[in-house]
Amino acid sequence: MNTLIHRLPFTRRAAAKVRPVLPETIDAQPAIDAHPALEARSPEAGHAVHAPDAAVLHLDQLMGPDAWARLPAAVRRRFDAHAAAVCYRGRMDLRCSRLGRLLAWLAWPLRGPLLPHCAKDVAAEVTVSADGQGGVVWSRHMGRRTVQSVKRAHPEHGVLERTRGGLAMALDVFEDQGALVFQSRHYLWCLGPVRLRLPDWLSPGCCRVEHRDLGDGRFRFTLTMTHPRWGLTFEQTGDFVDPVQEC
Repeated sequence: MNTLIHRLPFTRRAAAKVRPVLPETIDAQPAIDAHPALEARSPEAGHAVHAPDAAVLHLDQLMGPDAWARLPAAVRRRFDAHAAAVCYRGRMDLRCSRLGRLLAWLAWPLRGPLLPHCAKDVAAEVTVSADGQGGVVWSRHMGRRTVQSVKRAHPEHGVLERTRGGLAMALDVFEDQGALVFQSRHYLWCLGPVRLRLPDWLSPGCCRVEHRDLGDGRFRFTLTMTHPRWGLTFEQTGDFVDPVQEC
């Protein structure tokens, strides 16, 4: 979900030499809190800019009425700007490559949201609530491990999602065969009002998050990160139950 370092040994020989890490528990990293700041997209990596005022996140306006109408009614209700706070519970499968695991540990000092784990059938809980400043807080709990971020309207277009540690993604949002999709344009590191775009080679790859309704109050969450050179770095997927009630 990308940390500032001067150099990574991005060669096939170096990647092959990354030592496997022994299995660890989901609790291994500290919790990540949401942060309200926004960034203004810069035209090239390394260009720092300052953030304008926040705007209310309306996915229906960002997607357009036709795309929004193609989503199932249950998806529109879950992502409506005025939706009530809610908790979704389910089970998830987690997978990451050796490079993904390395990037996750390198991002740890910045409270990076990536999980360096491969595990099956992990109990998960997702809490969604308004942040009081126009955005939406997403808290993902797996055991005692919490990954938290805030989604807000991007000052130019799309969505900005960031963590308190300063790592952020600029996202496009669209409909794809009935699913709601968030897909990354680029990654950033934010320090106060300063926004520094990270080079693509330093990222875990293009992030695609899909929310697909399964009917009967259930939906599937799928996250993948795919590096243009090194392939799939992260994959997380799971089925959740919609309680349709305030949390």
